[in-house]
Formats: sequence, structure tokens, C-alpha cells
Amino acid sequence: MKELRNVAIIAHVDHGKTTLVDEMLKQSGVFRENQAVQDRVMDSNDLERERGITILAKNTAVQYGDIKINIVDTPGHADFGGEVERILKMVNGVILLVDAAEGPMPQTRFVLQHALELGHRVIVVVNKIDRPDARIHEVVDEVLELLLELDATDEQLDSPMLFCSGRKGTASYSPEVEGEDLRPLFDTIVDYIPAPETDTSAPLQMLVSSIDYNEYVGRIAIGRIERGTIKQNQEIAVCNYHGDKPVKKAKAVSLYEFEGLSRVPVTESSAGNIIALSGIADITIGDTVCDVLNPEPLPFVKISAPTIEMTFSVNDSPFAGRDGKYVTTRNIRDRLMRETLKDVSLHVTEIPNSDSFNVAGRGEMHLSILIETMRRENYEFQVSPPRVLTKEIDGVLCEPVERLVADVPENAVGAVIEKLSSRKGEFIEMLPVGGRTKLQFLIPSRGLFGYRNEFLTDTRGEGIMSSTFERYEPYKGELTRRNNGSLVAFETGEAVAYGLWNAQDRGTLFIGPGTPVYAGMIVGVSPKSDDLTVNVCKKKQLTNMRAAGSDEALRLVPPRQMSLEQCLEFLADDELLEVTPHNLRMRKSILDHSLRMKALKGGQK
Repeated sequence: MKELRNVAIIAHVDHGKTTLVDEMLKQSGVFRENQAVQDRVMDSNDLERERGITILAKNTAVQYGDIKINIVDTPGHADFGGEVERILKMVNGVILLVDAAEGPMPQTRFVLQHALELGHRVIVVVNKIDRPDARIHEVVDEVLELLLELDATDEQLDSPMLFCSGRKGTASYSPEVEGEDLRPLFDTIVDYIPAPETDTSAPLQMLVSSIDYNEYVGRIAIGRIERGTIKQNQEIAVCNYHGDKPVKKAKAVSLYEFEGLSRVPVTESSAGNIIALSGIADITIGDTVCDVLNPEPLPFVKISAPTIEMTFSVNDSPFAGRDGKYVTTRNIRDRLMRETLKDVSLHVTEIPNSDSFNVAGRGEMHLSILIETMRRENYEFQVSPPRVLTKEIDGVLCEPVERLVADVPENAVGAVIEKLSSRKGEFIEMLPVGGRTKLQFLIPSRGLFGYRNEFLTDTRGEGIMSSTFERYEPYKGELTRRNNGSLVAFETGEAVAYGLWNAQDRGTLFIGPGTPVYAGMIVGVSPKSDDLTVNVCKKKQLTNMRAAGSDEALRLVPPRQMSLEQCLEFLADDELLEVTPHNLRMRKSILDHSLRMKALKGGQK
């Protein structure tokens, strides 16, 4: 099939993938001239639009002359690498996008390595060349060095290189020449990315690389037809490469191909096309749709194992059930199991004889997005602090280690190196870039827990930090999670100004007047290493000798607002986070003060 190209856009987070896809859609005539189109049209999920990141890989297609180009926009954040790994099986080539100022970052290395292993052709696009701090020639050298490091073939080393401004919608073959439109990029895709090798006469084979869900038609399988032809209402067989499920007969109820942002129903589709297929109830990622007479499963890419785990459990705080709609073990179990059907890099195991589940993912961001999604769907539950998953390799206890790249102002270099070294970070490289410095470390995953806030403070909000899983290494020894203690509420009630005024001298508060609290709830952070119990519900005792307004007005320091990620980073090992649709409350695992003290003394013995 010569009139088809399948290509994925891969890059580090915030290097401009989704913006470039926007312009490709506009310039290929997908939208009417007078159609109102929002920015980052591919980021359809509310969370994606709010955070400015892509979480789910998405398919689209544009027509360029007589050729249809299927484009997959992939996530750039390392925690969603599972999405990228399996999506690469659907395409024949990749567009590697690199920021003209930042250059290759950890996720660039991660996704490029997988693309090279699959033998894909690579088109290198240096994006954002209109940035005032762009350093185009140095970035080109860095990309070539990265290709050499990753053992690229001679053909991959000779990859074409283009220079783009995704925001302006221009591309050119030379950094000195500003392009007029994206035609050079479209031409390079057509000329350099091979058309899929197809055999329409062979028995049907299609690997399911992604799953979508629709309340009306149920599960929708998305993948590329490797060979053969599929027709609507055709009898098909669904088989699994690992052989852990029996071959099942089914019917292809509806078929869709991608055109622009929509799925167009078709009655027939043949090898090379990326299609969506509905009508099979329990089909999952990694299954192969085959001809009934020739059920041959295709090998499925091994998804990297999770490195971080948290415990999700039923909310048992004194305020349980006040806020959420779905609060039972069954509700939480069903929702988590439903998520594993779409997300292959998420693992859920039920803890026997308890209302809890261990949920393992690729990183704190991966799990925090799941938590945020669930609370928006009216779920109420509580979660433990994140912990790393260790492995025993050749009799040695090993832990996950990440490659961290920090881009910081020159005056913050000393503070960042000192903090990361104290967290068992191994300093690898320092590279001056203009007035800033790029630092590279290998650091245990647990060493990064709770570090982001410190990093932003040390760099005065100007630092950029990103990391991706590198490998397992021998356990690095004990590491202090947090140097500060918590301010813990003494009694249940409502926080009042007088109680808060007395408590604010002990540390920084997280709550303001009128906030309902319960005994054992964390209401602030103490500068000391031990927890302090404070009574924020304490009222001023009034007598006939002392009137309410006789003292000067109480001045309260505004409370620190904590986001979901900040709460997860803050939690100590004996603390939990209560998550409801409208509230995030940190609390001690043992709420009663006297029982908590007994447990603490028992642990010290």
C-alpha cells in the first residue's frame, strides 16, 4: 500500500509535540477556514489541558496530496512511557522532536532508544528555533552524540534533520532559512518514512496496541493491521501471545479509520491501516485479532516494570463518607481494575483480609494522575506515601535508579549538587549552557521523593528538573525521607483564629479559620524533626473582666496551599493522605495521640 504512512511524534515533555500536530492538522485542511479551533486540540482530557502535558497517546490522520499520514501524538513525561513503548509497534517511523534551547533530555533518550531497537527510521526535528535562547548548532551535535551512544545504525545516523517553529507552523531544511509552512516536514515524511509492508491476501493479523472505552459500544481496540483484510461483521479470533488465555471467537461489529480528529466508520480495511474496532467485550492490550482458521498471535513489546508503589484503601477517617459518592472496597476495586485494562504499566494487587490494594506505577506523576482522575469521578479513599519496588538480582537487593537532568541558574549549582548528593545522587556531568548550567545525576528513585519543592526553593523557581528510569542498582542504604515534623491537630472540631494564632508560632500552617479538623489530622509543618500536637480549635476564654475586643486584632499568616503532588511528597512513613472529591487531608495512620506515642516508643525499643 503506497499511499499510506504511519508515524509517531516522540519527544521530552514540553518540547512542542502537540502544538506541532495542531499545525499539521490546520495546514492539511482538516479544519474549515472559519472554524474556531482551540490550542493543543489533541489534548482532549481535562487534566491534560490544565497541566499542559499529554497523558494518553492519541491517533489522528491527515491527507497530504494522495497520501494519508497516520500520526500518533505520544506523552513526553517519563511516567507515561508505557504508552509510548506500545504505540511504537503501530508505526514505521518516528519524528524526534528536540527543543532548540534545552536539547536532548532524559525522556528523549528513553523513547529514542525504543524506536531505534525496533529499527524505525527517524526524522530529527529541532523545534522552537525562534526562541531567543536557541542554540541550534550545539543541539544538533548533542542529538548526533545521543544517536551514537544508543548504537544507531549508519542509516539512522544519516537521518534527515529539519528546523521548525511549531507555534508559527513553519519548517525548513536549514537553520539559517526560516520556512513558510510545514511542507518540508510533510515531504520528508512521504519520502523518508517507508510505507507499511503489506500482504492483503494473507490471513488477518492485527496487534491491539491501545484500548479506548465508550459507554455505548464498550471497549474499542486500536491497532495496525499487520496483514490481511478485515470486514465489518466478520468472524474473527482473539488470541494472546503468552498463551494464558484461550483463543476466543468474536465478531468485528464496527470498524473505524482515523481522519483528522474523528473516527470514520468503514466496512472494510486492509493491511497497513491503523483502525479502531468495537464489539469484543474483554479484548485487551497485547491481544491479536486473527483469522478464525489461522489464529497466530503476534509478539507484544515487553512493557517496563513499575518502580513505585502506593497502597489505596477505604477511607476510615472520622470524616469518611461525607464527600464522595463511591466509597466502598468494591467501588475502588472495580475502578482500579478498569484502569489496568487501559494502562498496561499499572499493576494492582489486592491485599488479603483488608480493604486495601497495592497499586504500582512508573512514578509519582503516573499515580497522582490516577488519584486526581478518581477524585474527579467522585471516589473517596486514602493512599499511603509512595515507596520504591526493590528487586533481588543475583542475591543482591537492588533498587530503581533514575537519570536526572537539572537545568539551573549558575548561582544555584552548589545548593542543588549538595542536596542531591545527600540523597545518594551520583554526579555525572556538568554542562554550561548560556547563563545556566545543565547537571546530570544518577539517583535512587526514593531520593527524589519530596525533593521537587526544595529544588524550586533552591533555584528560586527558575530550575527545570526531569528524570527517567535508568536501571536497577544495589541498594544505596538508609535515606532520610523528611527532616521536618508535622503539626498534628489535638482534637476534633473547627479551626478558629485564636487557636491558629497560637499554633502558627510552632510552624507553617496548611489550614485557615473555619476548616473542619479531627484529632490526628496534619494541619501544618514543624521546623523541628519531631511531630508537635497543637490545638487549633482552642477558643479565647472570655470573662466579665476581659472583653472580646480588648486585645489587639489577631494577625494570621496565610496558610500554605498544598497540591496533590505536594501532599504525596510531604507524607512521612506513618502518615496517609485522605482523598475526597473536594478535599485533600493529610493525617497520621494512628489518629489517637496516646496510642501513637505508645507505638512510637514500642518502635524505638
